[in-house]
Order: sequence, then structure tokens, then C-alpha cells
Amino acid sequence: MENSLDFEKLMQLDSRYRANLINKIAGYKTANLIGTRSGSGQENLAVFNSVVHIGANPPYLGFILRPTTVERHTYENLKETGYYTINQITGRIHRQAHMTSAKFQRGVSEFETCGLEPFYLRGFKAPFVAESAIKIGLQLEEVCRIKSNDTRLVVGKVIHLILPEGALGEDGNVALESLDTVAIGGLDTYYKGVKLGRYGYARPGEDLRKLN
Repeated sequence: MENSLDFEKLMQLDSRYRANLINKIAGYKTANLIGTRSGSGQENLAVFNSVVHIGANPPYLGFILRPTTVERHTYENLKETGYYTINQITGRIHRQAHMTSAKFQRGVSEFETCGLEPFYLRGFKAPFVAESAIKIGLQLEEVCRIKSNDTRLVVGKVIHLILPEGALGEDGNVALESLDTVAIGGLDTYYKGVKLGRYGYARPGEDLRKLN
């Protein structure tokens, strides 16, 4: 028999149970580490499962920031410097990446504590994760307040993109499955992706064309 929960039943659930449930039903999500540095030079690294494509012309990515009712070191650093990095999590570093979700004190570097190496580009204020296969450097563009639950959509402009040699296809495709990239289900479960197929542009009345 199927489970059926309406809004009232959902709101009666234990808060942690509900958080796990609602996060999980969204399906597989991107698994990324966001790196920032405060104005005084303190590094911060945090795992996020909410990075989304905003647009390609110009290139923008976004992520959801939870309510600032408690300290949000990522957001505080962003406001100070305006720069951050998005680093895709791989299977090799997923345990260290998950450790960054712990509530470390302001003066603690998650890079050092969780066993990851910071990497800097000359003139760019935020640290990349050296072990990450895909590294993206962004400049803060805007922060959109979501009134319904007091979260924020943080939008950044891509100004640096670092990919492994041979990872970029002639048509701009990136074979994520070859880069050990992982996904997150809910808040705490990591998965490896398996490519099922890549297809051409779909048009009514035409057979779907498989690319590779």
C-alpha cells in the first residue's frame, strides 16, 4: 500500500524526519563544495546540494542558502569579498566533503580539519579544492530573498572554469561519469552516476537521435 501524506501530516512529522524526507524526494542532486575566504583571510569550505544552472549567456550558477538565523560562514565571507568557488565532489573525497557539514567554529579551516587542499589562482580571492575534478570560480552577482521560508538564492557569475585535460568535448559536453563525480540524495547519502544515454535535440514527429 502506498504512503500518502498531505500537508498537515507532513507538518506533524518530527523535524529531522521531515527534513530527510523532503530532501530525499527531490531525487539525486548535485554534490559540491563551496569555498570562500573572509576579508581577514580565514578559509571556509562547506558542502551544498543545491547548486543549479541559472543561465549560459552570460554564465550564471546559483545555490540556495538556508535562513541566517545562525552563523552562515559561507554567506558572511561572500558579503565581505564577493567571490567564491564551486568544486564538484568526487567519490575519492566524498567522506572528507561530508565532514565539512559539521558545525566548526569560525576560526577553524575545514580544508585543514577535513583533509582537503586549498588551491588559489593569482588575483582570485577564494580557494578552490585541489582534489576536485571540476573547479568553478564565481563573482557574486545578486542574492534573491525567498520570502516563503526566508532562504536565499545566491547567484554568481562564472569567471573561472578549470577542467581536467581531455574532459571537455568538441561540442562543450563534459563526461561527468568519467570524472568520478558523485551526487547527493537527501542530506547524507552519496551516489555514483551511470550514463544511460545522450540524445540530440528532441523535435515533434522525429525519432530521438542517440549521440553516444
